[in-house]
Amino acid sequence: MRVIVQRVLSARVEVDGKIAGSIGKGYLLLAGFTHGDTKSDCERLAKKIGSMRIFSDENYKINLSLADVEGEILCVSQFTLYADCTHGNRPGFTDAAKPEEAEPLYEYFCGELSRYAHTEKGIFGADMKVSLVNDGPFTVILE
Repeated sequence: MRVIVQRVLSARVEVDGKIAGSIGKGYLLLAGFTHGDTKSDCERLAKKIGSMRIFSDENYKINLSLADVEGEILCVSQFTLYADCTHGNRPGFTDAAKPEEAEPLYEYFCGELSRYAHTEKGIFGADMKVSLVNDGPFTVILE
């Protein structure tokens, strides 16, 4: 399981011209799943994300959590996080979990995230348009 965490001032995801999910201050997460990922992996990373302190306090020190700033989460599934670009110019995706494996994990992960903050999400497998206002920018990669 691989998650890109972007600290944002706002973010939204659209599908077919309609907003599927939208947040203010918080995290935009891009979540990818690989073979062998489990619900335990989802729980561990959701807890890590809920506990991370990557917001600035009044002294501009990176010291505040999502809960401290009353932040929100927008989670978007992204199988391309498991792209293999080692051969040729066209990425391969054999390391990405098949949709029938990944979708239940994505839904479970979003449910776990909602234990820590209001969570919105994209639509699994859809052609999504993601917009965001990066804050910093501040990006963290978790596995």
